[in-house]
Amino acid sequence: MSVLKNKATNSLLKSEKKSLLRFLVLYVMMVLLIIGVLASYYYQTQEKLMLSNQRATLFKYAFIHTKRLKVLHHFFDERRVYPRDPRFTSAIYDVDKKRIFSLLEEPRVSFDKEIEMVGNHIHFLKSLDDFYLGTKYIVIEVKDDGIWRSTIWKNIWGYGTVSFLIFMLFGLYLAKLFLKPMRDSIVLLDRFIKDTTHELNTPLSAILANIEMMDTSVMVDKNKTKLNRIAIAAKTVSILYKDLTYLTLENEKENENEHIDVKALIENRVEYFTILVESKKLHYVLDLHPAMIFMDRRKFTRVIDNLISNAIKYNKRHGIVGISLKQGVLSIWDNGIGIQESEIPYIFDRYIRFNKSEGGFGVGLSIVKKIIDEYNMHIEVQSEVSKGTKMVIRW
Repeated sequence: MSVLKNKATNSLLKSEKKSLLRFLVLYVMMVLLIIGVLASYYYQTQEKLMLSNQRATLFKYAFIHTKRLKVLHHFFDERRVYPRDPRFTSAIYDVDKKRIFSLLEEPRVSFDKEIEMVGNHIHFLKSLDDFYLGTKYIVIEVKDDGIWRSTIWKNIWGYGTVSFLIFMLFGLYLAKLFLKPMRDSIVLLDRFIKDTTHELNTPLSAILANIEMMDTSVMVDKNKTKLNRIAIAAKTVSILYKDLTYLTLENEKENENEHIDVKALIENRVEYFTILVESKKLHYVLDLHPAMIFMDRRKFTRVIDNLISNAIKYNKRHGIVGISLKQGVLSIWDNGIGIQESEIPYIFDRYIRFNKSEGGFGVGLSIVKKIIDEYNMHIEVQSEVSKGTKMVIRW
């Protein structure tokens, strides 16, 4: 039990990976948004704090400059040099906010705020009651040294990174917590399948062996019909049993690759499924040309059996099971119930079944996809509801 549980826990299913990925993507986006909002608020708060600290100094500069303008106003006939100061630059504007004179390095001036950042400079706006030289507004400008900004960004990156890591650890904990019921269900289902496989082995082998040994020549037609029904049921269970055996017992076996005559193998499997085809009043349409492939015969047989089995299982009565083969391409199709387009991307997920009226555990196509991927082959699904499904394998 512990080995099976560890195996199921360590190897996430495709559907579980998708669920985890979607959760983490949404969670990361939410975390980044929260951290971004907090960082923006922190930046703006620190900027306001810096401007508040600068306000007293700039107010003092504005007061000094106002005194100088007053002196210049009263002695304008004797001196006409605009007062300057190495600590700041300035500009004066009239009541209509038109520039009278300016030494500002940053020409953009806002009259809506007393103090603000404009580019790499800080502007302080002072309104005068006395119109010295026609001045209503004085703008004091100092260059921002940027030290406060560097400190803020270091704090944002530092605290932001730590917060992100903490949030991610919490997110992974939540993800594992949310996915635990799914994991437990998978472990339980895997254990059930493994136990079921062991239990099926002995009775199924006995049924198949006895069917083969029975002499039908001495049977009346009524008994032949009953035996035929038993054979159909036994072969249906046998297909499922082989999938479960491969899934639980043979999956980890080392490959025994060989050159396979694909045409001969398909003809053999067509013969194997004939009794099931006839039971559903289906008929084969075969177009088989010589073809070879190099891979494990056991695995390639599982691929062919599952595709033919599905073409039979999801077909309509008096339908067609078509098989086309040429070198490098195998197509198996039917004109049965088909699959909705939105469901096609999920048909290879384990335990997924889109038709609840048919039996099975939903493992067949997941086995097919795993084998196809292992040998770097490609499978294409073409399907339309009520018109049928076509599986095309290329190698």
